[in-house]
Parts: sequence; C-alpha cells; structure tokens
Amino acid sequence: MKVYALARYHDCAAAVDFLTGAFGFEVRELSKNDEGVVSHAELLVGDDVIMLGLGSPGGPGVYVAVDDADAHHDRARKAGARITMELVDQPYGSREYAAADPEGNLWFFGTYRP
Repeated sequence: MKVYALARYHDCAAAVDFLTGAFGFEVRELSKNDEGVVSHAELLVGDDVIMLGLGSPGGPGVYVAVDDADAHHDRARKAGARITMELVDQPYGSREYAAADPEGNLWFFGTYRP
C-alpha cells in the first residue's frame, strides 16, 4: 500500500500557483474538466505526490519534510503564506512551522522524517 495526501480547493488552479510559488512544489499533472477548470492536480514534493481536487477545503493537515525549515519558512512568508505556527524546535528533534494556504488548508513543514 501507499498513502497520498489529498487537499480540496474551490480553485485548484490558484492553489497550484500558490503551492508551487510559496512552498516549492512542482507540477506533475493537471487535469481539466469539460469547462476547462482544473479539477485535479498532482504536485511533486521530492519523490512524493500530493493530490489536489475540487471541493471544500479543510480536514487534516499535511506534513512535508524539508531540509532547511528556516529557508522554507522565509520563502513561504515572502510568497504570502499565513504562518499559523512560527518556527519551533520540537522535543523530538524537528525544526518546523505551519502555514495556511489562501483557502484555509493547513500545511506543516519540518525537518523530522518518520
């Protein structure tokens, strides 16, 4: 089995623009419906895939392991991400922060790798 993170958005195209610009994700695939609206996207985070789909935002957050949490945090803030948890050193050895995207989905970034 394999697990893939999924986040729902009212506007997938805008979400892709934000997530690639703020968090450095890369587009793997974009699918449009008959009206030309992006209805599904797959973004690469290293070798992993996060799927986006049309729907109501919310639900569980997504954790993404990064090499340099400070640089990642600074990039996200500069791109307009709303930081919901400032950088913190966790007792389990991770340096991490959290941010909300424009539709309210929570994203957690840190150096911890389970």
